[in-house]
Amino acid sequence: MARVQGQGTIAAHVAVLGLGPAGRAALHRLTARGVDAIGIDQDPTRPWRPTYAAWADEIPGWVPPAAISTTSPASAWALSEHRAARDYSVFDTRGLQRALSCPDDRVLTGRVVGADGHDVSLADGRTVRAGIVLDARGNRPDVHRAQQTAVGVVLRRTDVPVLDRTWFMDWRRDNGTGPGDPPSFLYVVPLDDERLLAEETCLVGRPALSERELRHRLHVRLAARGVRLTGDETTETVRFSVEPEPADPAGSGPLRIGARGGLMHPATGYSVAVSLDIAERLSVAVADGAADLDAVIWTPAERRVHRLRTTGLTTLLRLRSDQVPAFFEAFFRLPRGLQRAYLSRRDRPTATMAAMMTMAATMRPSLTRIAVSSAMGGPAKDR
Repeated sequence: MARVQGQGTIAAHVAVLGLGPAGRAALHRLTARGVDAIGIDQDPTRPWRPTYAAWADEIPGWVPPAAISTTSPASAWALSEHRAARDYSVFDTRGLQRALSCPDDRVLTGRVVGADGHDVSLADGRTVRAGIVLDARGNRPDVHRAQQTAVGVVLRRTDVPVLDRTWFMDWRRDNGTGPGDPPSFLYVVPLDDERLLAEETCLVGRPALSERELRHRLHVRLAARGVRLTGDETTETVRFSVEPEPADPAGSGPLRIGARGGLMHPATGYSVAVSLDIAERLSVAVADGAADLDAVIWTPAERRVHRLRTTGLTTLLRLRSDQVPAFFEAFFRLPRGLQRAYLSRRDRPTATMAAMMTMAATMRPSLTRIAVSSAMGGPAKDR
């Protein structure tokens, strides 16, 4: 049990900063194993609003079915249509938040103004002292780092049968853009039996496309497919950095987890499923008295995969606008096992490299040169 030591100091074995999905999952699994842990958030009871999704086979078995709203086959369109071999799940946002429950006496309301590996300072003068500090406060937007942006609308499925299908990515240019314009894709997922989310997404950009531009493109695209928006629809906006924040000097800061810890896939922006997995791994390690928690989050194989994925992000940022659909066409033509390795497996560097090498061997020479120069750290050429 977290305990007060006097002079406004609270002690616990583990302090978790931020109670979004990554932080709440960590606190939930830690307390479930009897670990003396406390979570800190400015507004810990606020309802979550974003739509969270993951490939169905990525979701840990300990997550209850009530946390998942829909599961369906997924399709993609680059230069042609492709069917994924995996089902795609959308979380019930409120259900997920409820599933990651934490005892009330393990949650502290407060604003963190300073933190290192053992001490956390709050704006009201209180201090939390812990043997382990986990920082799950999210990846703050930064115009100097690559970002993903999106604008979406919630629609009744019966009103838009033309959209009533799961689209992981749809790169068709019926959004009012030409080959030279920065590309964006349509993302469509069923939220429940009655509603779906249709979202225009800038996968990655430095800078990323603006909310205004994406909203315009979404209206044009939906109109081209016979869907007229009234302006009264519930909307959802997205903006986050896909590159992690710079590391603390000399490793003096808290142990970062979730998107803040670089666990976001740099080529997709996904982080919830891996954060749920890491929460369980950390809880087991802490309960067992493991000394090196960084090694629990980042095995040598996982570090190699992350470096390879970062190379993929560099390639995406270097592509000309008209090259992006061809790049994803090559990806979606990969054997399904290699697609899964690149999208989901953090522990398979050989398979991740095989996916990248296979793409390089099948893409047009101009695309291959960009991919190779990204891997070698040189400037992009022949663009």
